[in-house]
Amino acid sequence: MSDSSGEAHGYGSILPRDEANLELLSKVHPPEWRNPAPKDRYHLVVVGAGTAGLVTAAVAGSLGARVALVERHLLGGDCLNVGCVPSKAVIAAAKQARLAGGATPEAFADAMQRMRRIRARIAHEDSAERYTREFGVDVFLGEARFAGPDRAVVAGAELRFRRAVVATGARASAPPVPGLAGSGFRTNETIFELTRRPARLAVIGGGPIGCELAQAFQRLGVRVHLLEMGGHVLEREDADAAEIVQGALARDGVDLVLGCRIEHVERKEDEILLRLKRADGRPEVLAVDELLVAAGRAPNVEGLGLEAAGVAFDRSRGVQVDDRLRTTNRRIYAAGDVCMAWKFTHAADAAAKLVVQNALFGGRKKLSSLVMPWCTYTQPEVAHVGLYEREARERGIELDTFVTPMAKVNRAATDGEEEGFVKVHVRKGTDRIVGATVVGSHAGELVTPLTLAIATGAGLGAFGNLIYPYPTLAEGLKAAAGAYTRTRLTPLARRLFGLWFRLTG
Repeated sequence: MSDSSGEAHGYGSILPRDEANLELLSKVHPPEWRNPAPKDRYHLVVVGAGTAGLVTAAVAGSLGARVALVERHLLGGDCLNVGCVPSKAVIAAAKQARLAGGATPEAFADAMQRMRRIRARIAHEDSAERYTREFGVDVFLGEARFAGPDRAVVAGAELRFRRAVVATGARASAPPVPGLAGSGFRTNETIFELTRRPARLAVIGGGPIGCELAQAFQRLGVRVHLLEMGGHVLEREDADAAEIVQGALARDGVDLVLGCRIEHVERKEDEILLRLKRADGRPEVLAVDELLVAAGRAPNVEGLGLEAAGVAFDRSRGVQVDDRLRTTNRRIYAAGDVCMAWKFTHAADAAAKLVVQNALFGGRKKLSSLVMPWCTYTQPEVAHVGLYEREARERGIELDTFVTPMAKVNRAATDGEEEGFVKVHVRKGTDRIVGATVVGSHAGELVTPLTLAIATGAGLGAFGNLIYPYPTLAEGLKAAAGAYTRTRLTPLARRLFGLWFRLTG
């Protein structure tokens, strides 16, 4: 619900103030907006209009519930304004720049302008006008604060409720590096304000956001230094997957500074100086024009009056919820980044639907029952669902693992994108899928049918019985299924088949 750009520029604003961003604001924080008169009592009050809040309000409103939706900054939250939408638009432009052989300063400006136009166009889906007209939701712009266990206050108006949902999201956090706070660093919440190409950019953090934006800005002609304390990027992923992405970043020209320790940061005139030690202990001073911090998220729990509502929370972990997303106040639920370890748009979407069932209809849906995939949108992409091999080992689950290199998938060969693999884990001796990692072009698309298989109990063998358009990348799934099927052809089975063919001539 809040972000650093809002704090810097005022809630309901975004930079630069060009035509595209003014169009965006007209939809997600209209300057002329007047809050409605509150209903006597709402079935549901939703605090925060990011993905979790929007989906909660839309579903409940569509079902006929009286719903109030409160947002202090921009409807659409991180995903629309400073996350998924702008980052993927910049990534696409960067890919085109790489194919074209490089990017000029003008191309960088064009890429950022294109991103702002796309964001403004998509913003209709999250607009205040749409939620009012299409879903019958009362949209309130302003800061909400709980004033008791069954009421909240926004802009002087009291909103009484039967149930409420805290969906205030999270914001970028910064590591405790001396001097960092006063350096003028950027986060994902302000990096998309750039209109001119910086010559040099340092990125702190080798997670998904850091890797995606480091690669994109390098391809757009920025000299990028990616600083990571760990030994490799994407530390959550399997080492073989992370190694492929790390190699791709290096080939694109990103300076990978791994195993480093940042000791001090300071701004000196138009430069930012980072004093660090490399993995071998060598000191270094790195001078850059812009600094992007992509090293963690902090839940937005401050200033909400959660204490008055009887809602327990932790400033680092967020709102305390049970497996049904209910808080310590039985009237109030939470969903999305403010309470969940899965900090993805699609996770917030799924949680919101779960909350509507549980809060309004006495449902008993569990968060732990969700099968959650995710994807890092570097080139190549890395997508995962279910258990990693190390997790299965920790739980005592024995696995059979089937790996198909993308180089053996004909569509990958024709596209010249042969890096990567399809890796599927099944319970030993069966074809029941418990986890999968896909690395390659469109990995996020390929992990979806594997997610469906885990959710429905379909086995890996089922992928061998499908007919695939040829050539497609999905044949990597078919090849993994074929590898499993061949393990079923035991020596005894071979002898029986041989006997059959001898008997039938």
